Amino acid sequence: MTTDLDVVIPAYGDDALLREAVESVRAQDDPRWRLTVIDDGADRSPELGSWLGDDPRVRYLPNPVRLGINRNFQRCLDEATGDWVMLLGADDRLRPDLVGRVHAITAEHPTAAWLHTDALVIDGAGEPVTPLADRVKARTKLTVTGETRVTGGEELATSLLHGNWMYFPSCVFRRGFVGAHGFREGYDIVLDLDLYLRMLLAGGECVLLREPGIEYRRHAASLSSSGAVDGTRFAEETAYFAEVAAELAARGWNRAARAARWHWTSRAHGVATLPGLLRAGEFDTARRILGLAVSTPRVAAEARRSTLT
Repeated sequence: MTTDLDVVIPAYGDDALLREAVESVRAQDDPRWRLTVIDDGADRSPELGSWLGDDPRVRYLPNPVRLGINRNFQRCLDEATGDWVMLLGADDRLRPDLVGRVHAITAEHPTAAWLHTDALVIDGAGEPVTPLADRVKARTKLTVTGETRVTGGEELATSLLHGNWMYFPSCVFRRGFVGAHGFREGYDIVLDLDLYLRMLLAGGECVLLREPGIEYRRHAASLSSSGAVDGTRFAEETAYFAEVAAELAARGWNRAARAARWHWTSRAHGVATLPGLLRAGEFDTARRILGLAVSTPRVAAEARRSTLT
């Protein structure tokens, strides 16, 4: 079995930021990588296929029909063939030493379920920024005092439920482990958190790397940002937290279950969107988000049950 790192980019058509992401893979100090671009855009991009060239390490796979974010992410996992795989955002960039660091850490921790590097957050122009969401992530994440820290179980589950501070494109998964779980249909916003928690419940451990491995682009066009504007993000989160709290409680992970029931950072994020929604005249959306933000865990659970009946 190969030990190359599969970098898979779930793309939506061809643009300059996607090409930056591709070039950041090509510019790696360590050449032991394979790149696959899976295009879920409405139209195939023959120019992109030609631009990618004939490097045998690079594949361009346009979807015959649009799959949507969840199923396109699943196809990214399905197309990987190496021991380790990461899904790089189509607008993000790898740091030049990421592949070499991954090979070194995975050699030390071959049975880890996944690795997570820190991330340098950049704006649409590629300049470093520290928006509120990322300042909150910095305060809620687990501390890594050395080069790495191994964690898992209820400790990591509770921390992630206090605030999902992981940057999904910074995750490098052991393919044999993540392939047994994959992405559950029906989730677009919390699909990453759901995957982490199911891997933890299955006994998986994560190696946290202190130094950034990617440059994560934060801008209004991202799925999570657009979902925050129309309220779909918070509706999906509220329903999910009610569901997973029951599962964690049944496992005996009571601290994690309590964190899921209250999900304070999600509630605070919802409240933070209200002034902008009110200024834009989106009163119904603001009212819906406020209701989700102040609901009790019991109300959230009842709302979840009502969607299933």
